Amino acid sequence: MSLVVSQPVVARLTRSAIFLVVTINPGAGAEATVRGLCADLSSLLRGVGFRDLDGQLSCIMGVGSEAWDRLFGAPRPKDLHPFREICGVHTAVSTPGDILFHLRAASMDLCFELATHIMSRLAGAVTVVDEVHGFKSFDDRDLLGFVDGTENPVGQAADVATLIGDEDARFAGGSYVIVQKYLHDLERWNKVPVEEQENIIGRHKLSDIEQPDAVKKPYAHNVLTSIEENGEQIQILRDNMPFGEVGKSEFGTYFIGYARAPQPIETMLDNMFIGNPPGTYDHLLDFSRAATGCLFFVPTATFLDDVDPDAEPATGTSAHEPSTTSQPEASQTETPQPALSRGDGSLGIGSLKERGTI
Repeated sequence: MSLVVSQPVVARLTRSAIFLVVTINPGAGAEATVRGLCADLSSLLRGVGFRDLDGQLSCIMGVGSEAWDRLFGAPRPKDLHPFREICGVHTAVSTPGDILFHLRAASMDLCFELATHIMSRLAGAVTVVDEVHGFKSFDDRDLLGFVDGTENPVGQAADVATLIGDEDARFAGGSYVIVQKYLHDLERWNKVPVEEQENIIGRHKLSDIEQPDAVKKPYAHNVLTSIEENGEQIQILRDNMPFGEVGKSEFGTYFIGYARAPQPIETMLDNMFIGNPPGTYDHLLDFSRAATGCLFFVPTATFLDDVDPDAEPATGTSAHEPSTTSQPEASQTETPQPALSRGDGSLGIGSLKERGTI
């Protein structure tokens, strides 16, 4: 059976990142250009990454709901849909975005080099709607002064949290990602006493130790973003990054969350913006505004490698609608399931031509 290689969603965290969100320009030519980039992304990545084998360069490409229809058509990943705006005391906005590129490396120069090659290939075919250059702050703290990402799953738990399995077998090994750019009012935040900051986050600021459940406030960030199902915590993988421009007094956190389905992240956002129960919204939002919001599907590296730039989007039965066409019994019962392999996290995407079998 064929070996399906995932994109490096679970690659280890890095010191630098670039987040690029683009929209596809009108026309079949633009769509063909983007499909061509899909097929060659692994080659571009190898070309840049091989120059610094210790640089941890990787790139993840995500595709939005409308872009999926334009580029590939049916079948569709079963949970792919546009980001849903959430209106509570504060608003989680939905903003344009067809393609996400999440570039990670030990240093910004590698991210920047790969980003320039990607955008050169896409020249005239896409419009950049958001670009953020993220960095890991010292002591792994965000610009609010708290350590970010402490509860990320690792190892096999990260795979289980992020990679699709039998629930959508045609897209097994893929993932979903939601991104939001949060802008912080640091002047107001820094006037809040540390004890109240800790109540808002649900952790002690200096030690990064979680507050005991008995003393956590119902509006604490880590209370509202903790999701349980059948008594078990549902995990996602975050790779948030601080960013900012001192001259513009613009400071923020770029939220990026990967999961095997978008619903857990959407539930977290519902809890944050509306409250659980309603009214106990995340008080961090009094100081941090969501300026963007997009949802993307992350196909496997194998899928991207196999994209034909000249292929028209497929039409027919979608992933949401089982086919009613009569088929031989053997084809219904003996469909082989792909073996899965996650990306290796170094150069990130599998070989363009040399995929193995087991």
